[in-house]
Amino acid sequence: MHIDDLWRAARGFAAILLAGAFASSAYAHGNNFSAGEPGDPKKSSRPILITAIEKDGRMVFIPHRIEVRRGEQVKFIIRNAGETDHEFILATTQENLKHAEEMRKNPDMEHDEPNGKKMKPKQTAEIVWKFTKAGTFEYGCLIPGHHEAGMHGTIIVK
Repeated sequence: MHIDDLWRAARGFAAILLAGAFASSAYAHGNNFSAGEPGDPKKSSRPILITAIEKDGRMVFIPHRIEVRRGEQVKFIIRNAGETDHEFILATTQENLKHAEEMRKNPDMEHDEPNGKKMKPKQTAEIVWKFTKAGTFEYGCLIPGHHEAGMHGTIIVK
């Protein structure tokens, strides 16, 4: 193969990798969220405490179900009371299941989204969120095996 052919092939491969990284980044860091939008920390928020814990062979969030009003801003205070890392990712169930599949393929994936936080044991995180859309949404831990072990909850936005 000629050096020019190698160079073209390398550029083509780099373009494919870059496109894949951009698509992944758009999914993870886009500003279009199904469950609403990041809230304004300077405005008042209703605090909602959520605990992540391993319990009786399951992994759970307490509470398992939350109701909010459309247009309401809340501050999720997420406490990992468990013995292992956990995440809190807010989206639709379908989006979380798709993301969980990506996590199974890449278990060391790092997250830095306004709708999600990863916490080490005994760590607490906060997310300020404004629910701009009515519907049913989910918060889940997408670390491989955790969602399947029961670590997800429902948010009803009326």
